[in-house]
Amino acid sequence: MALCVAAGSVVPSSVHSAEVTASPAASDAAAKAGPTAYPTDEARWPGKGVIRVFGWMVDNRREFWRQRDREQDRVVFAGDSLTAGWRSMKQDFPALPVANRGIGGDVSRGLLFRFQEDVLDLRPRAVVLLIGTNDLTAQQAPSDTVSNIESMITMARRYRSDLPFVVCTVPPSANPQAPVDPAKWKALNAGIASLAGRHAGVAVVDLAAPLSAPDGAFEPRYFAPDKLHLSAEGYGRWKSVLDPVLSTLRPADR
Repeated sequence: MALCVAAGSVVPSSVHSAEVTASPAASDAAAKAGPTAYPTDEARWPGKGVIRVFGWMVDNRREFWRQRDREQDRVVFAGDSLTAGWRSMKQDFPALPVANRGIGGDVSRGLLFRFQEDVLDLRPRAVVLLIGTNDLTAQQAPSDTVSNIESMITMARRYRSDLPFVVCTVPPSANPQAPVDPAKWKALNAGIASLAGRHAGVAVVDLAAPLSAPDGAFEPRYFAPDKLHLSAEGYGRWKSVLDPVLSTLRPADR
């Protein structure tokens, strides 16, 4: 099966490679003109599950590359459009240097591919990761998403054994154009929740309950009109559950 990486391409979840191959480390990457291109050969993609490459992802990564020297030693937020859409992130965490490495439309396998260059090469003081919504809308097996996240944790541990690593569970969604199977959503979040018990130094922050109504129903005020992306109030809620974890990472404590 050939892999086309034109805008909007998708590879079924049955395609995967066996090993995680890290991109060049910061010392090697410094001599490059830009980020490593998305592979055109599916065998060169690490991880499991769907692959998505859109034109703006290439543009986003080029912009990340231009910012890499001045965004070192920060708390790096990595993920898809839910992370990318947090436009007020730097203002919301004024006492904590942050870098946003979210890309709209990204899946866990795509984040795994770019994790070295876009995240670890920034020499992060901590990582906050939210990924999986697009995996669910693509009907990917939750176990594949959890496996990709675990591969990122492994890469982070190789970089620095005590690097704080925060994984967020996937918020609810009610967008009719991007339906999510409730059973798979619950299974994915259960798998993410289990990571804290299986990996030292990994904290799990739940976003499912805080971004839902008290009875568990979908709560529109936390979401944009598309019922998928977060509203300003939704980001405020996300911040409120992150603060207890990130408060230990204030510059004065380093």
